[in-house]
Amino acid sequence: MDTPDTSGWTIIVPVKPAAVGKSRLVDVGVDREALARAIALDTIAAAAAATLVSRVIVVTDDADIGAELRREPQVEVVPEGDTRGLDGAIARGADVAGLGTARAALLGDLPALRPADLDAALELAASVERGVVVDSEATGSTLVTARAGAVWVSAFGEDSAARHRLLGCTDLAVGGDSTLRRDVDTAAHLSAAVALGIGPRTSAVLIAEAR
Repeated sequence: MDTPDTSGWTIIVPVKPAAVGKSRLVDVGVDREALARAIALDTIAAAAAATLVSRVIVVTDDADIGAELRREPQVEVVPEGDTRGLDGAIARGADVAGLGTARAALLGDLPALRPADLDAALELAASVERGVVVDSEATGSTLVTARAGAVWVSAFGEDSAARHRLLGCTDLAVGGDSTLRRDVDTAAHLSAAVALGIGPRTSAVLIAEAR
């Protein structure tokens, strides 16, 4: 039996322009656009810092995020362009990554993500053709993976955990307390992420607005 390859993952992060992203965070009492960008940038930084990640492809038309990431040598920004929908943006990134590399789509709303938690999931993902990490509510998905050579598929959105399983994704047995599972769509989710320990950009936005 071949030893699983646990190195050299390409992470694809789709990020909506902040003007339309994270619309359910309007009631948290801070600048929603600034918060949406901060959450995305903290997620991307954590992914780039993971030991098993060699490349991060960010698919976005947000000019401010693109400008911020140009100084990051490990991160490549790909314009979303005419692509429509989350899965379309991810597929665009997967095409850029190429079939010959292990790829994973990571949602850009994980401000508490720790690189070690992403590494742990990618180690598990190396042993399956396709994998999925479910969110804290166990209905959505935060990470979908495909080994090198596997055709890319994803079905993000409402109840995506079940749809990813139908596409052949194996549940990756990350712990219930993994920061990889705490995505942020609502004020309650943000509070839970804060309790886990959010990244510096998200923290700075919340602190600035609290003054």
